[in-house]
Amino acid sequence: MRDHCHFVKAAFARRQGRSQQEAALTAQPFRIVFAVFPGMTQLDFTGPHQFLSRLPDSETLVASRDGGDVATEGLVFAGTAKLADIDACDLICVHGGATATQVALDEVFVSQIRRLCRNARYITSVCTGSLILGAAGVLQGRRAASHWAWRHLLPLFGATPDAGRVVRDGNIITGGGVTAGIDFALSVLAELGGRGSGTVAATGAGICPRAAFQRRHA
Repeated sequence: MRDHCHFVKAAFARRQGRSQQEAALTAQPFRIVFAVFPGMTQLDFTGPHQFLSRLPDSETLVASRDGGDVATEGLVFAGTAKLADIDACDLICVHGGATATQVALDEVFVSQIRRLCRNARYITSVCTGSLILGAAGVLQGRRAASHWAWRHLLPLFGATPDAGRVVRDGNIITGGGVTAGIDFALSVLAELGGRGSGTVAATGAGICPRAAFQRRHA
């Protein structure tokens, strides 16, 4: 796994046209925020986290509405940051789950998502997390993916439903249901570091890169 991380870093360095030593001198790390909540589908979070948390020159924050421990599906994610305490991020990822429609009505949570989205370079979601993005008002006139069983709710937020496993519209990247979060994460890696970095990450995780990238718009 250490060698795998080394190859991912090397791919990013080549993409950016600089050595790993030069990359290490970057003043501000690329900040990723995973917004979690009780009752979310843990794979919507842990799948993308597995890949994106290894992004070179990055900082990964796991945050919730109130901070502290977040319980879901028999697991407890301990010591999350409080969303209100995060000033800004480069990429925000919102997850889905059985409670996503309730969370979409939680103005405290949604207002923090809306605030962080304002200056984020990439606004992303997995599964029904797109409904929360919709409630935050960032999907107006945009195409977006979601879990197939809830996709029909996207027009309520002015979004156009898209059946793709990974859908990009401008700086908004959304993934379909649950396992699509893996394809989503590989697509984000490819966006940030080039197709080669996504391919290296997929291969290191035992995933066929060709199949993963072909599935994106299936």
